[in-house]
Amino acid sequence: MEEPTSVIELLSSSQNSRDQGPNEELAARIAGENDHKAVKELVAHLSDKSKAIQNDCIKVIYEIGERNPKLIANYAPDLLPLLKSKNNRLQWGAMTAIFTISSERPEWVYAALPEILAAAELGSVITKDNAVNTLIRLCTYEAYADNCFDLLNEQILKSPVNQLPMYAERAFTVITAANKSIFVKSLNSRLADIEKESKRQRVEAVLRKIQKHFPDS
Repeated sequence: MEEPTSVIELLSSSQNSRDQGPNEELAARIAGENDHKAVKELVAHLSDKSKAIQNDCIKVIYEIGERNPKLIANYAPDLLPLLKSKNNRLQWGAMTAIFTISSERPEWVYAALPEILAAAELGSVITKDNAVNTLIRLCTYEAYADNCFDLLNEQILKSPVNQLPMYAERAFTVITAANKSIFVKSLNSRLADIEKESKRQRVEAVLRKIQKHFPDS
C-alpha cells in the first residue's frame, strides 16, 4: 500500500470518517515528529474550497498546538484573520490555537488582544472560553499582568452566567494580594445574576478560597 503523498489525505474527511480519530492521530504524529512541512501544508489548506478540509485542518492545528505549541507558533499571523471567519468552526478553532501558542509567543498574542477580544465579544462560547484562557495565561507574565488582569476582570463582569463559575475558578490561579479586592468585588456583584444554586456555590467556593489564601490582605 502506497504512503499518502499529502497530509490532507490523512484528514478525517479524506478518510471518509465521521469522527475526529484520524485528525487526532495525525496531530499526535505531526507533533511527535516535529513535522514542519506537514504544518505548513495544513495552514495552506485553511482556505481550501472544501469546508470539511478547512475544519479538519484547524482541528489538527490546534491539537498540534496542545501537544507541541512551538511547532505552530510561527503561524500565529495566519490564524488571526480566521477570528473574523464566517465559518464558526474556523473561528473558534483559530482562537483555540492562539491560546495554545500564548506561552510561546506571549508578546505577539498580547499585541493581538484587540482582535482577540473583539472576536470573543461576537463569537461562540468556545471562542469566549479560549479568549479568557488566553488572558489568564498572559496574566502570568509580569510585563502583561496588570493590563491583562484588568481585561480579565472586565470579562468576569460581563461573562454569560453559565460560564462565570468556570472563569472564576480558572482566574483564581492569577489572583494576588494586589488584585484580590477588585476580583472579589466583581464576583460578589455577579452573585445575584446566578439563579442556579450549583453554579452560585462554585463562585462562592472561589470567594472562600481567596479569603483563605489572602486572609489579611
